[in-house]
Amino acid sequence: MGRIPTSVVAASGLVGGYGVARWTKQRPLGGVALAAAGAVAARQWAQSAGAGKAAALSGLYVAAFAGSHPLARKVGAWPSVFAVAGGVALASWAVERKG
Repeated sequence: MGRIPTSVVAASGLVGGYGVARWTKQRPLGGVALAAAGAVAARQWAQSAGAGKAAALSGLYVAAFAGSHPLARKVGAWPSVFAVAGGVALASWAVERKG
């Protein structure tokens, strides 16, 4: 079985973390899902693109999570989560594509 693309892991962490928090009504549990996917993504980014780019993408991942909150007030929760997840996925794909 092949490796799951890092862009998918990162986007799934953002969407899944929110989904877990919302459906279980346990925000810390959503945070665990978010952090676990972020850790997996960071490891894969480091392997494929190097430590510097992994740090930048990890920072983007955290910034996307934080930025989704004020964006949600303007466009709604799910659209905000999908927007930031898509942005992180696109950035991940672009960085890994270039190596």
